[in-house]
Amino acid sequence: MSVRIFTEPQQGASYEQLLAIARVTEECGFDAFFRSDHYLKMGAASGLPAYTDAWATLAGLARDTRSVRLGTLVTPVTFRQIGTFPVVVSQVDHMSHGRLEVGLGAGWYEEEHDAYGIPFPGPSGRYDLLEDQLAILHGVWSEPGQMFEYSGWTCKVRLQAPSLKPFQQPHPPIIMGGRGGPRNARLAATYADEFNVSFVPLETMKASHDSVRRACEAAGRDPAGMVWSIGQVLCCGRSEEELARRAASISRDVAELRQNGLAGSPQEILDKMANFVAAGADRFYLQVLDLSDLDHLRLVAEEILPHVPSR
Repeated sequence: MSVRIFTEPQQGASYEQLLAIARVTEECGFDAFFRSDHYLKMGAASGLPAYTDAWATLAGLARDTRSVRLGTLVTPVTFRQIGTFPVVVSQVDHMSHGRLEVGLGAGWYEEEHDAYGIPFPGPSGRYDLLEDQLAILHGVWSEPGQMFEYSGWTCKVRLQAPSLKPFQQPHPPIIMGGRGGPRNARLAATYADEFNVSFVPLETMKASHDSVRRACEAAGRDPAGMVWSIGQVLCCGRSEEELARRAASISRDVAELRQNGLAGSPQEILDKMANFVAAGADRFYLQVLDLSDLDHLRLVAEEILPHVPSR
């Protein structure tokens, strides 16, 4: 059972803040540091002190950390040219000496695309892009010869495969998320090493995971080879006062967080995690929204991490 820290820097964070929390993530023994891939704030956040690019951040962290795994949850396929993305992935994986994981999705936040002039096709068009990107990454990584050629829904590529091999062998893990709709489930069963569902009740997580499990079985793949993960907002306190302070710092209500996230005392959080584990989860992404509160991570490392239930 692994536990990871997941951040939302588009709400306002500098690279120095992200590095500080990544280093505490590493020091405390969490499995990985992940960040979202967005260019525009959501809700009432200011976006200050800075917007940051997810893959520029990962490149910096690859050199400024030593052991923690790194990744995005998840990169919209609309953000980066399909043909050149394998170059970025390979380089950052080499920079980290094989600690990179690649979260990929179809994208959903239309407002940020409009803000930056990024094309935003309809759902079918975005899934065409996603399928091509997944096929190209897998194709380049598994190509035994010199040249990988591919013609898909949205593009044709002719790539020199040996120059695009990542540090990890056979390749960095690919993470997909979603609700397990027909195309989502088929692509996950074909290409993903992990399937993630975030910010949903236990029943929704299980239904989404089960849909992808069925797609794995239909494709002749053992679902046991997939990592099944859940993401939830974190708000932990040793006392009600500490819990209320942390909830207020992220402008959330304690009762709402207890209902919809991993919130409460360490034991309350462990009890809720046990329910997700019993329903099939084997990895947790703890969404940390106050990036200045490094003691929050230390509390979880001391009181929760040693006792996380396993399947």
